Order: sequence, then C-alpha cells, then structure tokens
Amino acid sequence: MMEQGTLEGYYVDDGLQGQGIYTYEDGVALHGTYVDGELNGPAQEYDADGQLIFKGQYKDNIRHGICWIYYPDGGHLVGEVNEEGEMSGDKIAYVYPDGKTAYYGQFVDGEMLEAKLATLISIEEGKPQFEVLPGSPVYSFDKSTSSCISTNALLPDPYESERVYVDVSLISSAGEGLFSKIAAEAGTVMSFYNGVRITHQEVDSRDWVLNGNTISLDDETVIDVPEPYNHVSKYCASLGHKANHSFTPNCAYDSFVHPRFGLIKCIRTIRAVEKDEELTVAYGYDHNSTGQNGPEAPEWYLVELEVFQASQKK
Repeated sequence: MMEQGTLEGYYVDDGLQGQGIYTYEDGVALHGTYVDGELNGPAQEYDADGQLIFKGQYKDNIRHGICWIYYPDGGHLVGEVNEEGEMSGDKIAYVYPDGKTAYYGQFVDGEMLEAKLATLISIEEGKPQFEVLPGSPVYSFDKSTSSCISTNALLPDPYESERVYVDVSLISSAGEGLFSKIAAEAGTVMSFYNGVRITHQEVDSRDWVLNGNTISLDDETVIDVPEPYNHVSKYCASLGHKANHSFTPNCAYDSFVHPRFGLIKCIRTIRAVEKDEELTVAYGYDHNSTGQNGPEAPEWYLVELEVFQASQKK
C-alpha cells in the first residue's frame, strides 16, 4: 500500500499522461514520466527541502536501469538496480563528495558487501565508468557497536587519507592535531568521526576524563574513541577525533552517511583552508552546565573560554 500522497499532472481517460509530480506525506516529491497512469521513463526525487535524492528511470512503477541515490552530505550511490528496483548487484558504486573517489563492487540494497577502491573516470551516455585501483584492499559495511570500533581498525579511509594528516598540534598542550594535506574551499568534507556507539546516559554517568573523544550523533547515541583507539597506531580508520577545539574554528561537525561506518559525523570546512593548516572545530560544550543540557565543559575549555571572551572585549 502506497502511503497517501498527492499526484499532479495531465489525465487522459483516467490515466495520467506525460509529466507528473507525486508528493508523499513526508514532503518527498517524485517528478516522473507517466504512461496510462504508470511511471515509465526518467524520474527525479527531491526531499522536503528540495534537495535531489534520486535520479534514474522507472519501468512499470519500479526503478529500472542505471540509478543514482544522493545523500545530503554530497556522497552518492550509482549502479544498475535489480528487478525489484534495489541497489543490489556486483557493479554498484559509492562515490565520495569529491565525485571521483569511489568503492566499486557488490552491494545489497545499497549496503556495501565487498568493494574495491576505484576512480570515477567518466560518465558516458549516462553510464558511469570506473577504474578499479590495482591491489586495492576489500572494503565492506562495518558499522561499529558499543564494544567494536571496527573489524579493520588500521585500514585508513582513502578519501580522508588524501585530505588530512595527524601531527603535533600548534595549540599549546593540546597533544596531537588534525592538519589539511591540501588547500580546500569552504564546504569541503575533510575527515570522518567514527567510533564505538554508546548512550548519552553512559557518557553522563562516568568520569569526565573518559569523555575526551565523545561526540553526540543523535538523541540516542554518542560516538566515542576510547583508549587505546585514540592512538593512531591502534586505530586510524577515521581521524576526525584528532581535530582540536577553537572558538574561531575553520571547520564544523556535520552528519555523514558513510558506506563503511554507517551514519557518523564528518568534519567540513566552513571557510577556505590552506595546505598544512590545522583544522579546528568548536566543541560546543554547555558553558554553564550542570550536566542537564549537554556535556559539562572541562576545566581547560572554561579557561580558554575566559581568554577568548577577554580578547573579544578589547
């Protein structure tokens, strides 16, 4: 049963003909081509904010042929859908927001089973052409649990590896920091923040010193990079937890649907950054918290806040 929605278009003998727009209750709008009331031909779908989320063909109301599924973060899935219209098969790809770096291989309903690192080299007549990297490791969907950060903790993310590196922070006594390998413009996804998935309750009830690498994912879940995974020798599959705090940051946290890690956070530039510039984010602790509204701010953060506020008054 399709959920209730509204269909606009040109009817002939009770059947919609030509271009029509089906709007679902959640605001998703499907712009399609109708023949006798059935979806047949090119179609695009847009989310409630008007962002493109699907592009491809329909045949008898089912997705057909080469289809593209777009995520709000800039990544997308592409490939020939199966008879049920699902992103399943051994010639499906996930493409990172740079539009080039990709995983190409076997997916089931959009989930990466076994894929290799590839480059999207061209799109010819609507068909994407991929070149698989010789000797590529095999990548698969590997969402973390409360106890397992990754089944392959030392396999780096190929997109991230081209954009960032870890070095001694330029911020005094901050330890390690995250630096840009490239000059990047504003709005560029630079790094990923994966970790074990724990509850807000767990974070709130334990000693503050254990919460140095925690970030809220949603109302239920906190992503954490605990000992010993905060050492790159033990875990380097993602490096977003290495970015230090600044009250004048050049990056911000954002949601990201990752083909390997699932829904996580990423670090995205909010202004242009230079090569070898340290990447910083505003941690956004609750300044006057009693633990009710968010993580309580640690001592170092409150000291920095005072310095920052004093500098603003000059």
